[in-house]
Amino acid sequence: MSCRLTALALDAYDPARLARFWAGVLGREALEDAQGGVLLPGSGTQLGLRFVPRQVEKVGRNRMHLHLTSTTPDDQLRIVERALRLGAQHLDVGQLPEEGHVVLADPEGNEYCVIEPGNAYLAGCGLLGELTCDGTRDVGFFWAEALGWPLVWDQGLQTAIQSPRGGTKISWDGWDVAAVAPEHRNRLRFEVVLAAGDLTEEIERLTSLGATRLSAAGVGGVTLADPDGNEFHLGTPAS
Repeated sequence: MSCRLTALALDAYDPARLARFWAGVLGREALEDAQGGVLLPGSGTQLGLRFVPRQVEKVGRNRMHLHLTSTTPDDQLRIVERALRLGAQHLDVGQLPEEGHVVLADPEGNEYCVIEPGNAYLAGCGLLGELTCDGTRDVGFFWAEALGWPLVWDQGLQTAIQSPRGGTKISWDGWDVAAVAPEHRNRLRFEVVLAAGDLTEEIERLTSLGATRLSAAGVGGVTLADPDGNEFHLGTPAS
C-alpha cells in the first residue's frame, strides 16, 4: 500500500454550515483547513469528511451516500430526530413502508440513510458504517488494490471493501456508471494521500491499476479518476 484514504470530500455552498450539521450528527469536531474547507477528521476506523466550497447546483442524486448505524429502535429514532433538529429533511427515494432504514437529506440535499438496528452486515462498523457508491464491480477491485484493503463482500455485481482495522465499509452496487452518470462533476469524491514512496511512482502504480490522470502533478498532488471515471485527489502528506 502506497496511499491511504483520508476523507470523503463534499462540495458545499456553505462548508461551515454543512460541517456543523455533520459534526452534530456524528459527534465530531469541525476544523477549518488552509484551503477554505472544513474537515471532520476521521480515525483509524471511521472515514473523515471534508467540506469544500463550490458554488455549483446539485443536479440529480449523488453517486455516493452514507449509511449511519443504530443500536436499538430508540437509538435510530434519536439519530433521526437529532438530524432533523440540525436541518435534515425526510427524503422519498421509493423506499417501501416495511423497510427499516430511514432516508434523509442533509441541509444541502445530500442523501444518506440511518440503518435499522440488527443489521448484521454493518455490525461493528461504528456510527458511520458505510459509504455506498454507484459503480461497477471492477471499481471495487481497483480500490481494494489501491488502498490495500480486503474485499469483505463480493456477490453478484456487488463488491465492498474495508480497512484491515475495521470500521467504515465502502461498497459498490454494480451499476454501470458510464451508462447512467450525468455529465457533471461528482459532488462527493475520495481524498487519498501518499503513505510512502514517491508521488510519480504512486501515480504510475494507480494508472497501471486502471486510474486515469486528469491533471499534472504539482506541490499539492494530482487529480485522477478511477476506472468508473470518478474523480479523486492524491495528495502528499504536507498537502
